[in-house]
Amino acid sequence: MAGYLDRLTAGLPTAWAGFLLDWDRSLRAGNYPETTRYNYLLAASQLAHYLGEDPDEIDAGDAALDPTEVARAHVESFQAWMVKTRSASTALNKHKALQQFFRWLRDDEEEIARSPMDRVKQPRTAKKLVPVLPEQDTARILGVCKGKSFAQLRDEAIIRLYYNTGARLSEVGNLTLDDIDMATDSVRYHGKGGKDRRVRFGPRTGRALSRYLRARAKHKGAALQELWLAERGVRGLAPNGIKLMLKRRGRAAGVADVHAHRWRHTFAHEWKRAGGDSGDLMLLLGWASDDMPRHYGASAAAERARETHLRMGIGENV
Repeated sequence: MAGYLDRLTAGLPTAWAGFLLDWDRSLRAGNYPETTRYNYLLAASQLAHYLGEDPDEIDAGDAALDPTEVARAHVESFQAWMVKTRSASTALNKHKALQQFFRWLRDDEEEIARSPMDRVKQPRTAKKLVPVLPEQDTARILGVCKGKSFAQLRDEAIIRLYYNTGARLSEVGNLTLDDIDMATDSVRYHGKGGKDRRVRFGPRTGRALSRYLRARAKHKGAALQELWLAERGVRGLAPNGIKLMLKRRGRAAGVADVHAHRWRHTFAHEWKRAGGDSGDLMLLLGWASDDMPRHYGASAAAERARETHLRMGIGENV
């Protein structure tokens, strides 16, 4: 993702490009993660490009040249276009990012008196249950990692960490050697907003990590601080590389749509299904909002309801 600023500001009018550069500097000063900064600036860049193409739905006017001229109607037109060409959930993500951008223009830069987002409604999105990964599917994925090659040992350790701890893609992907403590069987995750947390892992995950670390010590990149190394060369394996690896292992195992977030949902699902405390789940998964356990635990609640329905046998006694 390095060099994203050049890509996002390419072809933009001077005022738009200048404000995005300044906003990125402000976000970096606030210690926002690179992924968050990229997604925020991407939304603003897309709005600028949309207005610059003079959409039929609305007269862009000076807003195409300067973000301080953007009005509510411009944002609503862009949002409707996003719903039409992408999806409601994508439009919602852009809405939230633009709220941050125009709040920064208003409060920090004092370039506008009122945010054009103030009366723009969020796009309504359908509530969907994210499918969990059944245990047998994870077993099949781990099965294609079985072996003694460097990539097999590494990939099994990565997958077991996701399954065993419910961590985010970036949290596992950005681990360093110092974050793993084999003496206490624990891992230190660097979560959103600069919040660190330490999570214990089980014996099978510990065994997989130990085997990988022994292989890693013989790798030509052993001196690097990144925990995960690319199979070839002297470089780390970035989160995006892990994302591609998971899809590749999923295809080899015959399991569709494999990504790290499904194990995060699975972790929350199994935790809630077993009657685990929501507060403890928030601590383990690094959540700050009470809404998250409800959202991630929705599939477990639905499954408990189905099990109760079958047990009660309503309508089966006549």
